[in-house]
Order: sequence, then structure tokens, then C-alpha cells
Amino acid sequence: MSLRIKENIIAFNTILRREINRFSRLWIQTVVPSVITTVLYFVIFGHVIGRYVQDINGVSYMAYIVPGLIMMAVMNNAYSNVVSSFFGAKFQHYIEELLVSPTNNIVILLGYLLGGVVRGVVVGAVVAIVAYLFVPITVHSWSLMIIVCVFSAILFSLGGFINAIFARKFDDISLIPTFILTPLIYLGGVFYSIKLLPPLWQTVSLFNPVLYMINAFRYSMLGISDIDITIALLMLCGFGVLLFLWSWYLLVKGVGLRN
Repeated sequence: MSLRIKENIIAFNTILRREINRFSRLWIQTVVPSVITTVLYFVIFGHVIGRYVQDINGVSYMAYIVPGLIMMAVMNNAYSNVVSSFFGAKFQHYIEELLVSPTNNIVILLGYLLGGVVRGVVVGAVVAIVAYLFVPITVHSWSLMIIVCVFSAILFSLGGFINAIFARKFDDISLIPTFILTPLIYLGGVFYSIKLLPPLWQTVSLFNPVLYMINAFRYSMLGISDIDITIALLMLCGFGVLLFLWSWYLLVKGVGLRN
């Protein structure tokens, strides 16, 4: 193994370990809020509203919203971990030390990316355990569930990375989640099936990428989906490749980092 490869492996392990330690030390701020939010959703949507909602596709409403709530936790935590961490590196100017070091840009990107994935998956697992206390459900496909969960965390980690690159101040890192991501998540079929919508809005919903993630994850847990699972997986892979290449290009060009 060459010296350059060893150096990049050490750099990758250092970045990843720092990212994991960063959110695990502050677990009360990073993990607990998602658990509390999930409990509130179950109490409000499940027990109160769920009484007046018929079964959806043969599944109780409580069970139907479980996959969406888990994915909400995965997406939000993967995104927020990367955007806050990388922008913090920009703001405190220690990202410059990484950029001038022999560390490969792919290694830097993967370190931050996997840090977000780990946080998203860990918080998603905790939320799933809490959800099981409300609705004991069986998993349709464990392998598919893991794949969709990891790929969705990757997508939102990359989204957080891109947001952090373009952000100029701390207020900028909250604009995308507030005005874009939150509406996409809530309109992505977390609490309802798009089959309940009028034809026009069903068509409009198909342009929401979050819809494919949530339905793919719902299929992996419950075996039901509003979207063809093959198309959903292809969309996940396609968006993942595009966002990864864009993130790598921005990092190589130093957009928002060297000016």
C-alpha cells in the first residue's frame, strides 16, 4: 500500500470519527428530539386523527405512517449533520487546512457524507424502536429496508453538503430545510396515500423525489407502495449519482470555499 493511500485512509477515518463523535456526544440534542417528535406524531395523528381514518391499502393508519416517520428522522438528521458540520468548518476556516493538505477531495466528501449517513441511520433505528412500541409490525424485506434507508441518508447528506457550500451565513443553512425540504417531506406521502388525491395532484406529486424514497421504504416494511418499486429504486440511484458528482465538482472547484 502506497504512502498516499495510507494518508487518505487516515484522513478519512479521522473525518468520519470526528463526525460520529460530534453527534454522539450531544445525543440529547441530536437523537432525543426525533424520538419526542415521533411520539407526538403518533399521539396526534395516530390515536386522535387515526380513529377517523379508514385503513389505507389494507393497513391500519398507525402502521401506514410508521415508515414515513422513520424516513423523516433519517432525512432530517442526515441533512442537518452535514450542513451544520461542513458550514462550521467553513465559518471557522479549518476547512482550508483540509483543502491545502494532500487529502483527496473524494476522501473529504466521503468523510462528511458517511458521518451524516451514520447519524441518519442511528436516529432512524431509534425512532423505529419507539414506533414499534406503538405499532408492532413485521418487516417485508430487511435487505431492501436497509438499502433504501442508507441511500436516502446519502441523498440528504449530499443535499446538506451542497447547502453548506453555498451558504454564506448561518441563516442560509436553515433556508433550504424550511422552504424546500420540509414541504417536500410533508407532501411526499408520509401521512397519506397519493391515491387519495385528485388526478391532477397525483401527477404533481410524481415530481417530488421524496415520494419515491418514502414509498420505497414503506414497501420494504409493509409490502405496499403507490409507486412501482423498480422506478423508485432507479430514482434513488439516479439522484444519488447526480448529487454526488455535483458535490464533488463544487469541492474540486472550491465554490464558496476559496473566494
